[in-house]
Amino acid sequence: MSTTTPDHSAAVRALRKADPVLAGLIRSVGSCTMEIGGVQSLFQALSRAIVYQQLSGKAAATIHGRVCALFPKSANGLKPELLLTASDEDLRGAGLSRAKTAALRDLAQKSVDGEIPTMAAVRKMTDDEIVENLIRVRGIGRWTVEMLLMFRLGRPDVLPADDYGVRKGFAVTYGRRDLPTPKELLRHGEKWAPWRTVASWYLWRAADKATSEAKAATASKSAAQTTGKPKATRKPATKPATKPATKSATKSTAKHTPAPKAVLKTNKGAKAS
Repeated sequence: MSTTTPDHSAAVRALRKADPVLAGLIRSVGSCTMEIGGVQSLFQALSRAIVYQQLSGKAAATIHGRVCALFPKSANGLKPELLLTASDEDLRGAGLSRAKTAALRDLAQKSVDGEIPTMAAVRKMTDDEIVENLIRVRGIGRWTVEMLLMFRLGRPDVLPADDYGVRKGFAVTYGRRDLPTPKELLRHGEKWAPWRTVASWYLWRAADKATSEAKAATASKSAAQTTGKPKATRKPATKPATKPATKSATKSTAKHTPAPKAVLKTNKGAKAS
């Protein structure tokens, strides 16, 4: 999938002017390098989003590749008509869960039935209209559509208020101990319009930085505790003293009693080191 990096300078200038606190974050992070991926069809973009849900990028890419490999004659990517011809066994064999298999089938059927808008129609729709249309698909929620709007369609004024990373970044940037509610975030974000997509991108960077610093602090503390802990020392084992040989009262029967063998006693209650 090819990507492009649009010129975000106008958005950055407007955000710095509108919000002094966010301006400080922008200075700290630097230029916005948010990339936009290409979209051939909403079906392909949404089917990929379904496969990638709750998976790491590498694992999701492997499964998505296996699904596409089921249709070797489809040169321009996954098609809804072809997906509907695949059996559940084939799709499950590619690594899809039952829920994702059902979601892909529902998406494909709605695409064939004309319920999923074409790219030409999408360009004339508002963000809210796109959200309301696509969340009718099984397995597609508002967050998934918002990610589509931001990173595939390049819509400039999207604020995913339910996203944990955006909320965490807001709390870090504005010195809050608790996360803002989605309503609080939307209310504050009104001053960022019409550039809330770029504002969200900066809040994600703030959350990433806070997470990295927390991990580094934990690792440093653990290393310091390990270094400062005194090493356990073992005392050398000592042999108990032996009794001297004794002589009998008469010389004729005098015998030497051999010294007893040294025995190292162990402490049954001691733990193994």
